[in-house]
Amino acid sequence: MKDWENNSGFMVKKEITSAAKLKKELEEAKAELASRNKKLKLSVKTEAKKKVDKKKADKKKADKKKAEAKKKVDKKKADKKKADKKKAEAKKKADKKKAEAKKKAEAKKKVDKKKAEAKKKAEAKKKEEEAKKKEEEAKKKEEEAKRTPEEELEEQLTEEEIIGFQIDKTDMDKLVNRVTEMIAGYTTKGILQNILWRKLKLSSRDGSRLALKLERMGNITREKILENGRWTYLLLIKKIPISTKSIENAPCLVCPVEGKCSTDGEISPKTCVYIEDWVLTELKTKKSHETD
Repeated sequence: MKDWENNSGFMVKKEITSAAKLKKELEEAKAELASRNKKLKLSVKTEAKKKVDKKKADKKKADKKKAEAKKKVDKKKADKKKADKKKAEAKKKADKKKAEAKKKAEAKKKVDKKKAEAKKKAEAKKKEEEAKKKEEEAKKKEEEAKRTPEEELEEQLTEEEIIGFQIDKTDMDKLVNRVTEMIAGYTTKGILQNILWRKLKLSSRDGSRLALKLERMGNITREKILENGRWTYLLLIKKIPISTKSIENAPCLVCPVEGKCSTDGEISPKTCVYIEDWVLTELKTKKSHETD
């Protein structure tokens, strides 16, 4: 009987030499088969384990890659977040600077506005002052144009010289009374001083000084007026001085029956022909003065 031989992994029966040897060979073949099966099983298990381990390793590697990728993504997110934070902070700073710049610009605008208003007010004030100055100059020129020789004379004289004015060889009391009465005769209309001086045959200087004297005495007022393109004075009565001239020719002073005269008696001023004649004479005299 032949021995068993291995042919492509299978046990091939050899020529059988004897039963004992066959039995032995069979047992050996069984043992070898069992060993081979065991090895095969172990190999299969090992391969399976290797595959599992490889899968685990691959999974671990994939997980590691995934973790690394996630880490990278997280890092990118963190970097982005950090960049966004920096960007936000930079924007906040920029906005703050803009707000401060705006605030400064507004403050500057207010200051500029105040300056402009102050400048405008100053210019307006300057213009007003200039206008006032021009007005004052115009007024001064106008006043100078209105200025009369009497005003210049008044400035040159003291109060004592005005009140104590005298004309040589002239009774000043009589002259004062006469001039006052003449002015009173024109009542509220008054008389131009140049006309009065011509009537009295006085010089312009003496007439002006006399008018000033009468004004200081409170007898008359002088009103400045424009007459025929020339400034002069209108003389108006203010107070008539007490005078006895009005009764100088009264018949009562020399009347022989003055003691018997009364308003309700037989001899009365109401029926007195002397008083009637005297009054008529005085009226005629007054009218003749006014005509002159």
